[in-house]
Amino acid sequence: MRVFFLAAAVFCILYYVILAVYSRKFTSTFAGFWLAAGGVHLVLGCVPPFSAAGRITAGAVAAAWLLFLCVESRIIRAMTSGGKEKADCVIVLGAQVRGRNITDSLKRRLDRTVQYLQKFPETRVIVSGGQGPGEAITEADAMEEYLVKNGVDKSLIFKEDKSTSTRENLRFSRKYADVKKEKIGIVTNGFHMYRASLIAGEEGYENICTIPASSNPVYQLNYLVREFFALLQFYAFRRHRRKR
Repeated sequence: MRVFFLAAAVFCILYYVILAVYSRKFTSTFAGFWLAAGGVHLVLGCVPPFSAAGRITAGAVAAAWLLFLCVESRIIRAMTSGGKEKADCVIVLGAQVRGRNITDSLKRRLDRTVQYLQKFPETRVIVSGGQGPGEAITEADAMEEYLVKNGVDKSLIFKEDKSTSTRENLRFSRKYADVKKEKIGIVTNGFHMYRASLIAGEEGYENICTIPASSNPVYQLNYLVREFFALLQFYAFRRHRRKR
């Protein structure tokens, strides 16, 4: 067990360095988690394995890993399937825009949409995303501009430009589609697909299909672990949402 903890510590710290060098930021989103995780595993690796503290630690870590693997299996299943069914319309979930320029994550969602429309060219497209800090235009405007430049018929594009979260993306987009009768495709990065599908269900979507887009491979592990914590939060507040 000590070998596992020490190996995990080295891996976490090394991955933090890779993220920091690649992004040229030592305080990039969630990257600090890996440095902290490395430190925690380093401390755990120093706990005598046959002491009471060591046995308790081993049990707690085993339970945490079991929970992590169960959640991640659902995330990975959602990110590796879908994209083959014909939808009446697709909703492209927004992501950050810097000034007027789309980010890598959003570009991947839009490229996946273009690819899907080449197969199903009559499908309507709802681009969903408002305007946040550092964004010169709404995410919806940026998405529409990119899709039109890449050959998508503008008459098929509907803009939802008020949302600021995944839940609002799906809630505000309902006015452009019949979520009870139509098949709705959801386009987002693969790691985000499982949670987006759960939220869609809570927002009244009865017939969805998933259209997962790729992610930057360097950040993929970071995204997967971050999504694990986002899902824990989602489940934690699920009962509260049902009571409202």
